[in-house]
Amino acid sequence: MKNCLLIIGVVLAAVIVPVSVIYGRPLRRAKIRVEDARLTRFALVTAPAPALAYNLTLALAVHNTNWPIGITYHEPLEAAYSFDGQQFDRVRVADEGDKLGGGRTEVYHVSSGSEEGGSAVALGDAGEAEFRKQNATGVFEVEVAITGKFKYTLRLIKCKVQATCALKLQLAPPPGATGAVVFQEVDCKIAKPENENC
Repeated sequence: MKNCLLIIGVVLAAVIVPVSVIYGRPLRRAKIRVEDARLTRFALVTAPAPALAYNLTLALAVHNTNWPIGITYHEPLEAAYSFDGQQFDRVRVADEGDKLGGGRTEVYHVSSGSEEGGSAVALGDAGEAEFRKQNATGVFEVEVAITGKFKYTLRLIKCKVQATCALKLQLAPPPGATGAVVFQEVDCKIAKPENENC
């Protein structure tokens, strides 16, 4: 009888201790980076009012740094694009219910633009002046704001995702033209979570 209880105790300890260590420890925040970005159109449309016409594609990598704890998106993961402080597009990166395994990285490819069903975005006088200034340098500063909400496996807390990625983009050469634009990967700045368990 004592041997049987001892074996049961050892088996329970072998299961409970690793689970409590893995799932009870503080978690590390996910890492987000823009691996690639292509700007094939970024133009100022002046009629009927100053507006921005664009085509932008991103390869956005989300790395779950916690092994072996997976995450499930409780709300869609979205990316909002801004120029000169004005949001000009918002795209869905991952859907509610999508999962990302522990220690895994998922690269999401998203594209959008005013030629693909979107509408040109009004800039106003200040935005128009900033566009002309950046257009003269050939480099456009676009901020990508990542937002969403997820839950870790076997945890009840829902965690917000808030990150910003500051991009400096050049227009890609037109088809058939020589030369190429090289994009340097950008690590996004992750906001400090409201809950320390996130």
